[in-house]
Amino acid sequence: MNILAIETSCDETSLALIEAKGGLKAPKFNIKKHFIASQIEIHRAWGGVVPNLAKREHEKNLPLLFKKLEAKSYKLKANAIAVTVGPGLEPALWTGVNFAKEIKKKHFPKIYSERSRTTKIIGTNHLHGHMYSFLLPKSYKLKAISYPAVQLLVSGGHTILILMKSLTDYKKLGETRDDAAGEAFDKVARMLKLPYPGGPEIETLAKKGNPDAIDFPRPMIRDKNYDFSFSGLKTSVLYYLKANEAKSYKLKANVAASFQQAAIDVLITKTMRAAQEHNAKSIILSGGVAANSNLQKLMKLQAKSYKLNFLSANKKFQGDNAAMIAVAGYITHLRKKKYALKAKGSLSI
Repeated sequence: MNILAIETSCDETSLALIEAKGGLKAPKFNIKKHFIASQIEIHRAWGGVVPNLAKREHEKNLPLLFKKLEAKSYKLKANAIAVTVGPGLEPALWTGVNFAKEIKKKHFPKIYSERSRTTKIIGTNHLHGHMYSFLLPKSYKLKAISYPAVQLLVSGGHTILILMKSLTDYKKLGETRDDAAGEAFDKVARMLKLPYPGGPEIETLAKKGNPDAIDFPRPMIRDKNYDFSFSGLKTSVLYYLKANEAKSYKLKANVAASFQQAAIDVLITKTMRAAQEHNAKSIILSGGVAANSNLQKLMKLQAKSYKLNFLSANKKFQGDNAAMIAVAGYITHLRKKKYALKAKGSLSI
């Protein structure tokens, strides 16, 4: 099954053409083409993503990426179009949904499927894209997964702990009650006058600092539930900077390193406790914040110490991308699950 995937939930415009085959027990994916147009430079001037600017850029980039896809694909064929319908910025999401409808009508009017079905549009949950990103090629073979698994999905907009008994049998154990981890990284970066996006900037600066220099709080780390809170940690950084004017590079580096370590400690402690209490055999790390090398390294070490499998997508598939939307779309198709073809900014997992 050839799937053309479209991702426009935030500030990345992405298209992918992927061949998917196999059932839910052993799906396989071959990435034929994959393109991402980033809007970071545009939003950097504003210190964050501006929804209407994101919409404008998606409208400009989608036709360009599709033309690029056509040029590099001999007789472009697709059995399905998987498009992100949520969660995300609704103005941005609508551009993807409308584009999917447009290209289906203009470019895929004929019957391509061996089962005599016309190309279908699969509304796809963006969070499922992150959740299944570890299935992408050059990542992990499916046979390496041992269930149950505990997955930490951590991004700019979400911080969620998920218990997975299979690809389709899962439940949310907990989530953030306020700021997502990625959001906290961005806000602390602004306090330190670092450019957007803040996550990579904090990580880079933290390498020059001492993670034990400042004893920032670890909110909810001892709570028995699996929820998170990062607003208190963010506020603690703000008060520290007000009391200690960050004029020196060393002080800023120490703040970045200490903040990053506090956030990572909470994420890892909660994840490992969930794994122990649910007899997990695997740990899965996903989402844009999963690209943080310290989080990757420390989570992997903890998983190894408990003799658990550790799975995470390659770095290029951890942020928003259309390849993961193709994977999620295929699994949605196999499950015969349907999402309405309209933008829903608050769609849950």
